[in-house]
Amino acid sequence: MTSELQIGKRATAPELTSPLRLSSGITLPNRLAKAAMEEQLAGRRSHPDSRLVTLYRTWDAGGVGMMLTGHVMVDRSAVAQPADIVLDATSDLAPFREWAAAARTSSLWMQINHPGRVVRRDTGSRALAPSAVPVDVGPLSKFFPPPTPMTASDIRDTVERFAVTAELADRAGFAGVEIHAAHGYLLAQFLSPLVNKRTDQWGGSLHNRARLLLDVVAAVRARVSPNFGVAVKLNSADFQRGGFDLQDARHVIEWLSDSVDFVELSGGSIESLATAGHPADERTLEREAYFLKLAGELVTDASVPLMLTGGIRRARVAEAVLARGFSLVGVATALAQQPDAPLGWLAGEDGEVPAPRSSLRSKSLRAAAIQASITSQLHDLGRGRSRPTLAPVAALIVDQYRRSRATRRYRQEHSTGQQ
Repeated sequence: MTSELQIGKRATAPELTSPLRLSSGITLPNRLAKAAMEEQLAGRRSHPDSRLVTLYRTWDAGGVGMMLTGHVMVDRSAVAQPADIVLDATSDLAPFREWAAAARTSSLWMQINHPGRVVRRDTGSRALAPSAVPVDVGPLSKFFPPPTPMTASDIRDTVERFAVTAELADRAGFAGVEIHAAHGYLLAQFLSPLVNKRTDQWGGSLHNRARLLLDVVAAVRARVSPNFGVAVKLNSADFQRGGFDLQDARHVIEWLSDSVDFVELSGGSIESLATAGHPADERTLEREAYFLKLAGELVTDASVPLMLTGGIRRARVAEAVLARGFSLVGVATALAQQPDAPLGWLAGEDGEVPAPRSSLRSKSLRAAAIQASITSQLHDLGRGRSRPTLAPVAALIVDQYRRSRATRRYRQEHSTGQQ
C-alpha cells in the first residue's frame, strides 16, 4: 500500500477552510459539503414543511460550506419513496422558498432525480426504464414492478421535467441543483449497459447511453439563470460485472466538464450495495473514504472540480481526500449523527463520528436497518430534538410503520389529483 493511502500525521486545517469559487460564480466558504441523504420528510402534497427547514438550519449552523438536499423528484407519478419531496409545475413554491431560506451561511443546492425503475410496487408509481430489465435484488425483487421501456416521447418529457424542476428551484432561492445520475436511478440506468439494452440513439455506445444525461444538463443550463449552480452526481463505478465502470466515468466527466460546476463521485446501486456493511477501519484510508482508491484515479484527468462522498467520518480523512486532488468532501451519515461535527474539524479537531452498525446477517436487511437508523435521526433533528440513536432493528420497524402511512397518503393524494 502506498503512503498516499495511509492515514498519517494530523494535517493542518487550512485546506478544509479554504474557499472554492465555482464556474457559475458561486463561492463556497469551505470544502466540506453535507451530501444528500433521503430524508423522507415530505408533508402534504409532497411539499417540504417546517421539519426540513429545522433540519437544514441545524446543518447550516454546523459549519459546512455547502448543503445538498436529499433527492427531490421531478415527476410526482414516479417517486423512489412515498415521503420523497416533489417539485414540478403543480407545486406551491412558498414552502420551497422557506426551505431555501434555511441556508444563512452555507450554499444550499437541491438534488433533483427521477427513480426510473427503482420504485416500490406499493406506491403505484410508474416504473420507467431504458429497457425492460427488472430490478434484481434476490427475494426482494418482488417489491419492484416490471419496468416499462421509455418511448422517445417519454424521454423528451423527462428532459423537460428536469429543466422545469431546476427552473423552479432557481426561482425558490436555491443556489444550484445537482442532477442525480448515480446509485441506479434513471439517468444511471441509461448509462449502464446492463440495464440499457436499447438499439436507438439512447443505447449502444457510451455516448448514446450518456445522451439523456447530457441533454438534461443542457436543458437545465438553458433554463436557469447564469449564476445558478449545476452539478452532477455520478458513479465512479456500479460495482457490477459488465456495468458502468471507471473508464466510462472518465469519459462522461470529460463530456460534462464545460457544463457543470462540479461532479460528485459515489458508487453502487440498489443491486450492488457498495455503501453497506462496516466501511470504517482504523488502518487504511480507502476503507474509510471507501470510494477514494477507485475514484482517485479520475482526479488527474478531470478538468472540472470533483467531490468525493462515501464513509468520511473524521477530519484527517477529509483532509486526505483533498490532498488526493478532490475539491470538495461530501459528508452524509456522520452529519445525521453529529450535525455540528464540521465546526470541530474546521477548528483543527479530528472529531471522529463512529459509524452505525448492525449485526444482521443479511446484507440487504443490514443496509436497510442502518439506513432506517439514520432516517430516524433525521426525523428527530427535523423536530428540533436529539436523543440516543435508535437501534437499527428497532429503527427498521419504526421506518416500516412510517413508510406505510406515507404510502397511504401518497396513493390517496395521487389518485384524487391533489398531488
